[in-house]
Amino acid sequence: MARGEEQDGKASAVSSPPSEKTKTMPLRDDQRVGVPEVMEYVPRKRGFLELVSERVVAAAEESGKVLGRKVLKKAPDGRVTRPRVVVLGSGWGAHAMIKMIDTEKFDLIVVSPRNYFVFTPMLASSAVGTVELRSVCEPIRQCNEFMNYYEGKCVEVNAAEKKIICEHTGQSSEQGAFEVPYSYLVVAVGAAVNTFGIPGVEENLMFLKEVSDAARLRRAIVDRFERANLPETTDEERARLLHFVIVGGGPTGVELTAELNDFLRQDLIRFYPKLVGEVRLTLLEAGPSILTQFDESLQRRALERFEKLGVKVCTGAMVTRVTEDAMELKDGTRLEYGMGVWAAGVGTQPLVRELMSGVEEQQAARGRLIVDEWLRVKGLDGVFALGDCAQIASNPLPLTGQVASQQGAYLARLLNKDYCLSCELPTRGPTAASLARANEIEQSSLAKPFQFLSLGILAYIGSNQAVSQVEAGNSGFRVNLAGYTSYLIWRSAYLAKQVSLRNRMSVLFDWTRSFLFGRDISHL
Repeated sequence: MARGEEQDGKASAVSSPPSEKTKTMPLRDDQRVGVPEVMEYVPRKRGFLELVSERVVAAAEESGKVLGRKVLKKAPDGRVTRPRVVVLGSGWGAHAMIKMIDTEKFDLIVVSPRNYFVFTPMLASSAVGTVELRSVCEPIRQCNEFMNYYEGKCVEVNAAEKKIICEHTGQSSEQGAFEVPYSYLVVAVGAAVNTFGIPGVEENLMFLKEVSDAARLRRAIVDRFERANLPETTDEERARLLHFVIVGGGPTGVELTAELNDFLRQDLIRFYPKLVGEVRLTLLEAGPSILTQFDESLQRRALERFEKLGVKVCTGAMVTRVTEDAMELKDGTRLEYGMGVWAAGVGTQPLVRELMSGVEEQQAARGRLIVDEWLRVKGLDGVFALGDCAQIASNPLPLTGQVASQQGAYLARLLNKDYCLSCELPTRGPTAASLARANEIEQSSLAKPFQFLSLGILAYIGSNQAVSQVEAGNSGFRVNLAGYTSYLIWRSAYLAKQVSLRNRMSVLFDWTRSFLFGRDISHL
């Protein structure tokens, strides 16, 4: 990219890269518009049927637009100046928004280190070869043909001038920093791995957050067996190599444990029959139980299932130090391991941390940006946040792809319907900008605040068994299921939630291949 500014709203390069520390340029007092506190308006909680009706109507409207965009291939009129929406990230929330936003109304730019969306709940399956990595990935450009994508990461937000500074993250380019002006900025960068400052975790354990992590895990599993199978390997070393330890009893840790156990017992036993009897699989959880998001009956069912499968589950086991070949627990126990995986929590991205520290209204934030009921970041005009990096002050929500996806689609609808998002209460209509209080606004013109519609949570617990907690929003309806029926629900839900027909067909093919021929153990 040439030095100097470019015309027509394209990103321009800067002469020198930003400092290594992410920075936020705060607004001056005369520029601070922000989002005022809404005192008079108390959002009404909609019921389950009302929420479902809203989502069905909205989905039908947006699906028609998306289909028309894909079929007609009508590019936006380049002669018309459109407000620019810059989206940071390519995860659940970002993907939903990018797919739904009207590019005839907005100039859409996406900035992310990766040019694809990944179906994160299936990373555990990818790590053992049940499905291939590319089957659960979707190129970000494919979800909206009329967006512009920049490979990079945002390192500085200049709220006063409404622009961001980014660093190029590609491996083959020597380009440094570039800046992108915005009308609206959407922060959807997700969360980082949280090691809680425990010595040795980052240096010695593996993670399961990105595609590269799953690929590394897959190689490491086979590597441990090949090393254990060498003739010069001692009995003590073999026992250590074949001890697999997963730290974290949430859905990620539990599903990885289940998938790994299936891989060991169903596939590796055919190729390493003399070694499988020496394999040990341990799940460590610092809390009193695993899957604490689920009902207690489902927690017990998961524990019973792991016990039956030979998986050792240690609750109340807090890791205090990790070395290259052992983990030390708070009670003094020392666990030697061959492969360790950390799945014990999420932390704050550097950009989010700097945004929180640079804005007065965010001083009370705890690891996530405080947003209002319309996902507007408090203290920053024209900036929105969603997913794992955002928290609605009045209603904290779980850190799940389900929440982020619904928030992304919701924000796209707000923008598409021309609501006045700089007003204290988002309204639309010719007088929207002049209205300030709830009693001056017709309810029909007021944007309904975001409300999460929970349909439940699922987790695979091994050997064609799963636990399902099916819900119907805030109606109080809940059904707890466990066993093979729940496994069918789990697989059906994961297949249905794939973001494209290509992904669905790829995942279905991978499942069929694994069932018929087993998982691939090639050490690539």
